[in-house]
Amino acid sequence: MSEAWIIDTVRTPRSIGKMGKGALSQMHPEHLSATVLAALKERNGFDTADVDDVIWGVSAAIGLQGGDIGRMAALDAGYDVKAGGVTLNRFCGSSITATNLAAAMIMSGMSDLMVAGGMDMLSYANAHGMKMREAGLGSAGMGAGNPRLQARRPQTNQGVAADAIAAMEGISRAELEALGVESQRRAALAIAEGRFQRSTIAVKDDDGNVILDHEEYPRPDTTAESLAQLKPAFEMFYAMPSAPGGKTYLELVHQVYPDLDVKPIHHVGISSGVVDGASAILLASKDYAQKHGLKPRARIVAMAETGDCPTLMLNGPVPAAKKVLAKAGLSKDQIDVWEVNEAFAVVVEKLIRDLDLDRAKVNPNGGSIALGHPIGATGAILIGTALDELERSGGRYGLVTMCAAGGMAPAIIIERI
Repeated sequence: MSEAWIIDTVRTPRSIGKMGKGALSQMHPEHLSATVLAALKERNGFDTADVDDVIWGVSAAIGLQGGDIGRMAALDAGYDVKAGGVTLNRFCGSSITATNLAAAMIMSGMSDLMVAGGMDMLSYANAHGMKMREAGLGSAGMGAGNPRLQARRPQTNQGVAADAIAAMEGISRAELEALGVESQRRAALAIAEGRFQRSTIAVKDDDGNVILDHEEYPRPDTTAESLAQLKPAFEMFYAMPSAPGGKTYLELVHQVYPDLDVKPIHHVGISSGVVDGASAILLASKDYAQKHGLKPRARIVAMAETGDCPTLMLNGPVPAAKKVLAKAGLSKDQIDVWEVNEAFAVVVEKLIRDLDLDRAKVNPNGGSIALGHPIGATGAILIGTALDELERSGGRYGLVTMCAAGGMAPAIIIERI
């Protein structure tokens, strides 16, 4: 089996995911994606005609974000027409899965040079989704428009699911807020020390003017006291019908867990930030890299995908981490850096508790609570963040995982070279 090497990772800074407020919100999704693809080429000087495929993740695949952005962005970035492109959707896990598939193609010997990554412009997706709802056209969801599926495998609102997990696990709001404060503290320190600089590029317009060169979302002044004043964000969904004439989101939880006493806990300070962003990873076979003078930064050790309860939907990272560790033949204590997406604070808190992890190794530079979650891009961002931290700290192995809607979780382990 051929080795799959990570040659480089790049990402944009993340901007506020609101039309007219975030610096990236006026960009075309294909242009934003092309920005990181072009940066990979400029930084590494590879022949884009050799790229076997660009595998691209997009979660909100609607309107301008629909279609095959992987191919269109490659063309927009000036890649040779021989470089193909395909776009996939595993919700939040899209770009980890894109990376896993790209690595698998190389490891199988069928490909030599691949690009993986993803993007989401939540500013556009939310505005477009609102227009669809106002027009009575509905919107894509997690089984919401499929009563047959909801009867079999009910899927609630993600914020309600987060509250349900906290209730089931006996995790308090104060404990989750402590994680939120720490995420902000770690992110602020990482930014101040330039820990993200190697992977982060400035986004420019066609005239070379800088559109964005810094993270817009972090709130470094966050305190436990300020978070304690925030109102729960998802209580409104408890009594809201999941579809016209359908059950409420809380009733969907009780369809599977009838005795669970769910309380509104999660709020904006302990949930992932709504942002825009893109990220890309260049992968090559060992033979191709050595032949063309591409210096590797990491080796793909193992990959895994798993499913879990679609009603709770956010608990996949624990079994995914166990699965990928088993495939790698590693123990949890051999992992130097854990990057676990902070979709909601309870996701990370449960994983730390279930696996009995050293908190210092989990999201050491903060996470999506502080930095934001550009859904289709986040997985590739986390892989790059893990690699940057391994290089900074001298660690060997990094494990990246995240929950995805529908009760799924991809995972990957990389080894610093």
